[in-house]
Amino acid sequence: MGDALTHLSPSGEARMVGVGHKPETEREALASAWVTLKPETLACLMEGSVPKGDAAAVARVAGIMAAKRTWELIPLCHPLALSGVDLEVCFHPPRRVEIRARVGTHARTGVEMEALTAVSVAALALYDMLKGLEKGIEIGPIRLLEKRGGQGGEWSAAPLGEGPDPAPAKGT
Repeated sequence: MGDALTHLSPSGEARMVGVGHKPETEREALASAWVTLKPETLACLMEGSVPKGDAAAVARVAGIMAAKRTWELIPLCHPLALSGVDLEVCFHPPRRVEIRARVGTHARTGVEMEALTAVSVAALALYDMLKGLEKGIEIGPIRLLEKRGGQGGEWSAAPLGEGPDPAPAKGT
């Protein structure tokens, strides 16, 4: 890891990193978000009996749309032409749903933020579709699972609970 913070100008101001000098390569990222809900809410979701309609389908479309618009939501992200977004909603009875997004591009920068944005917005859309059944739905963790391509090559996350302890947030 280098000493320089690439998203800061020499005077400490936020900036978008220049990537024009980098070669275009195939890049891919996989992210996941977990949603925890009551067993009866999950049963309605799995049976397709949610009063608002097909909640899983809405979540998939919302996640795909979000991946395509990440550059508009995250201030220092580059606009990217995505070559694909695969988003799946997987049921884990009795109380959990996993949302996974695999995003690909042929570009000068990676798609980690696009994959993370996809699962985040898909989880929020799922909450919106299910909030009439349950208000206490929990979202998280949301995390990058793997990435490939670019200078960093391949990277995979450690299974939950096996990585180093996170640093405390500033001010805590």
